Formats: sequence, C-alpha cells, structure tokens
Amino acid sequence: MARADRRRDQRKRPPAPVGRSSGGGGGKSRGGGPARIEDTMFFPRLRRHAKWMFVLLALVFGLGFVVFGVGAGGIGVGDLFKNRGTASRGDTPSVKEARQEIAASPRAAKGYRDLATALQADGKGDEAIEPLQRYTELKPKDTDALRELAGLYLTKANRRSQDAQTVQLRAQYLTGGGTFSQPLQLGKGQTLGQDAITQAVEATMSTDLSTAYTEAGSAYDSAKQTYDRLAKAAPDDANIQIELAQVAQQTGDTKAAIAAYERFLKLAPDDPSAPIVKQQLKQLRASTPG
Repeated sequence: MARADRRRDQRKRPPAPVGRSSGGGGGKSRGGGPARIEDTMFFPRLRRHAKWMFVLLALVFGLGFVVFGVGAGGIGVGDLFKNRGTASRGDTPSVKEARQEIAASPRAAKGYRDLATALQADGKGDEAIEPLQRYTELKPKDTDALRELAGLYLTKANRRSQDAQTVQLRAQYLTGGGTFSQPLQLGKGQTLGQDAITQAVEATMSTDLSTAYTEAGSAYDSAKQTYDRLAKAAPDDANIQIELAQVAQQTGDTKAAIAAYERFLKLAPDDPSAPIVKQQLKQLRASTPG
C-alpha cells in the first residue's frame, strides 16, 4: 500500500521545470518563473530593448534643432530643410549637364548655381555646398543664395552633432556604461583594468566621435561666416540679424550675438520677438565678463 501511495503522489506531482538548478537557486524570469537561457544572452536582450533605443535617438535628433527656435524670425526645422523643397528639377539642368556647363564656362556663375540646385534635388546637400559657395563668391549680393548656403551648413552641422550623440549613446548602450564602474580588486594591491569590451568599443568609436564633432564645429563656423556676409549684403533686414545672433550663440561668439540682437531691436523694436530678444540680451550680458 505504501508503494502504491508513493506512485500516486509521483503521478500527481508536476514535472520539474526545465532550467532550474538541482539546488533550487536558479535564475528567475520577469514573471517569477525560471530564467530561460535566451533571457541572459546579449542579442535577444538587444532586440527587446532596441525599440526604446530608437525612441531615445529620435528625441535626441529632434531636440538638436530647438536651439534655433528663438523668435518668429528664427531658424527652425522648416527653414533648414526649406531648400530641399525648392531644389526641384523643373528646368534646371542635371548634375552632369551642370558640370559640363561649368567646364565650358568656369567663371560663369550660372553653372555653379545650377549644379548646387541639381545636387540638392538629388538629396546631396553636403556636395551642394562647394558649388554654392563658389556661386556666392561670384554673386556676393545674392541674399537668397547666401541664405540657402547658410541653411546647408546648419543642416550639416546639426546632422553631424546628432551623429556624435548617436555614437556616444551606442557606446554607452553596448558597454552598459562600462562593465566595472570601479577597478576590480584582485588582492595584493593588484586591480583588473578596464574590461576588454569597453576598450574595444571605445577604440572603435572614438575616431567617429572626434570626426563628427570636428565637422559639426566647422559647419557651424561656416554658417556664422555666411550670415556675416549676408548681414553685410542686407544690413536693414531684421530677420537676418536675429538669425545671425542665434548662430553666433551656437558658435560661442557672445560679442557678435549681442551686437546682432541689438541691431535687430533697432531695426524692429515692435516685432513680436522683441521681448524674447531682450531676455536673450540680458542673459548674454550677464554672462559676459566686464
């Protein structure tokens, strides 16, 4: 009878879960059950968390443009990408035709303007910078072209800044912020240095990060120089002054930003942006020594 009772108990007892250790101390899944081996592997965890990473990167991408949103005359996302909409094919020659036009008349401005427009129509904004820069040298009073050139520089600068942020986020994500926050003590005064994964990720991404930041800074500087030229070409345009001030702030040229904001207030004292500009001026003057 005792053996029969034991057989009945064994039939009623549920089978032991797969993956639980014999000591009963196995890992737990999110729901409290035993951990599956795929829950501890890197790539399945990466897939589960990837969607949140994409959300974070999207937020970083969008916030990169907010700096230029001051005032109604400021530079916004629509302004930065405005040129892409205007650079439609229409009657403009193709890239090949524009290059042939330049080859035939290298000192004629039209060929460079056509090439810049054709490149933008093909989605090659960075490549359009050089011919448009050349065109503005030949036509220094063309304020529309100067605005377009400044917009191309700003678009490049923002994109490269976001590239740098993305590299940093990827490095932090892949290393978890560094496997060991403090050196691992091995005893007898010995410590384990930075873990190999962190070293490999940093070595791979440091060059990309440095390049992105350098190119972003150079593009912002070029945008500032273009707005300086634009302000000289159209000294009475209040919107140009506020845009110049914002770009000067982005490049750290506080003196130029103050001068441009003051010029804006002189040209458009009743503009709806005037109160915001006055606040900006107050902050800039307070942060400027002397």
